[in-house]
Amino acid sequence: MQPPLSGRLALYVHIPFCESKCPYCDFNTYAGIEPLMPSYVSALAREIEQWGAWLDRPTLASVFFGGGTPSYLPPRDLQRLMGTIRTAFLLPDGAEATLEANPGDCTSDRLLAMHEAGFNRISIGVQSFDDAELTMLGRRHDAARASQAVVEARNAGFENVSIDLMFGLPDQPVATWERSVEQAVRLDTDHLSAYALTLEPGTPLEADVRLGRTPDPDPDLAAEMYLLAQTMLAGAGLQQYEISNWAKQGRESTHNLAYWRSLPYLGVGPGAHSYLYGAGALDRSGVRFANVNPPRAYIERVNAWIANGLLDADAVSTAAATGYCEPVDSRDAMAETMMMGLRLNAGVADASFRERFGEGIAGAFPGPTAECIELGLLEWAGGALRLTEGGRLLGNEAFSRFVGAANTP
Repeated sequence: MQPPLSGRLALYVHIPFCESKCPYCDFNTYAGIEPLMPSYVSALAREIEQWGAWLDRPTLASVFFGGGTPSYLPPRDLQRLMGTIRTAFLLPDGAEATLEANPGDCTSDRLLAMHEAGFNRISIGVQSFDDAELTMLGRRHDAARASQAVVEARNAGFENVSIDLMFGLPDQPVATWERSVEQAVRLDTDHLSAYALTLEPGTPLEADVRLGRTPDPDPDLAAEMYLLAQTMLAGAGLQQYEISNWAKQGRESTHNLAYWRSLPYLGVGPGAHSYLYGAGALDRSGVRFANVNPPRAYIERVNAWIANGLLDADAVSTAAATGYCEPVDSRDAMAETMMMGLRLNAGVADASFRERFGEGIAGAFPGPTAECIELGLLEWAGGALRLTEGGRLLGNEAFSRFVGAANTP
């Protein structure tokens, strides 16, 4: 029997299927491989079962189906996978269970089936409430369908509805961004994630910008849009709790908070990432690993896997579909805790940092702490180190200093 994990575990389930792939997306997702769905779902269920047995059926804090387009899976497969999770892990009543959904998949029947499968939170990939912007982004829905998806999710029983919006798009005027935020508020969404467009190398959109076919996004306009969203959403009662996320009170994403607080999480499916510590032979620092990307290779390797033995970095490196694995020493764990935790408005509590690592933040990182405070990027508030209001636009300036200090001999 394995010693228990440190606290509850966040479980991420990757669904790599998309009806079509957006030109800005560099996630491990694929269009046109629908014939793989049955064998993929069987392999995914097997990986879930094996991890549940190997970790001695730990308690889950949250479940998150991401992708890809999880809502593209047939409802019976979503029901099967949630049933497997409940058997392999302890999933308390009321624990957050999120499904990412495309607005085009949010029909009444499918939403009812998703809710009945056990999902109590839905994250709808709206991106924009402007039809021209949706066309540029390669989305399959229009603004009317996006709004209707939110309404129908409520009607299906989802009491916790989140949407994603993107800003800083090529040729995007501030006025259309303002209208998108206004519509999100009008729909009374519980949670909103607002992301600036990132031109990822190798994506069609990045190539269009590089070759001059599409205008380069304006970073100054993007900053203006971000500040506008802060003002509008605060006025609507959605409180910012992380650099890119706003929520009604009590509707913060439990699953994403696990990442930002550097708590243990397990990812299943091709390309899914994990970070485990406090179990088996893993010390407080732990091990970080990821599965192989190609779905076919993932299926073959998981079907041949039987989990056994003591959980340690060497065992994880040869587990199932692991394609990448590295131990995380204490110094790296400290830097990651700062880099991720500083994204939160509350920042990193010095007491929690000291409890885990045996020393306070200023003791572990005297140079970065003092320098970032002097530059106006960070401040102490209520026993926590956090970004200042101005620092949120320059967060990477602070994060890089902590990561750099960890990598300096």
